[in-house]
Amino acid sequence: MSCPGLLVADIQYLEVRHRTHARVEDPIRCGKTTGFDHFPYRLFQVNAAWLELSLTAIDLLALTRTLLLDGELATAEPKKLRHRLLHAAAHITRGGRCLHLRIAVTWSWRHELANTFAYLAALPRPAT
Repeated sequence: MSCPGLLVADIQYLEVRHRTHARVEDPIRCGKTTGFDHFPYRLFQVNAAWLELSLTAIDLLALTRTLLLDGELATAEPKKLRHRLLHAAAHITRGGRCLHLRIAVTWSWRHELANTFAYLAALPRPAT
């Protein structure tokens, strides 16, 4: 059954509007998984700091996905990024005046993490 007053242009407009709204809701959903879905303390000042840190984490994840990741991880949700990159089976060692990232050979996502650090090293340094 069709509506007599509804035109094809109206349907296309509604579709574009819906997709634009979904683009807004995705970062909000991702933000809720990074900590601003609940405030763990009773004091306002502490919760305000919690919110600022949560928003900073959201910004850092967005910049990481944009600048350093490619393929599947460039559009990954925070939960997947935490599982694959942030909770890495690796540790940083120091030797010969250099820092080294030691990634476990058996870890499944070692190549993705190594590529992320390679992209980070290739970024231009900010001008001072």
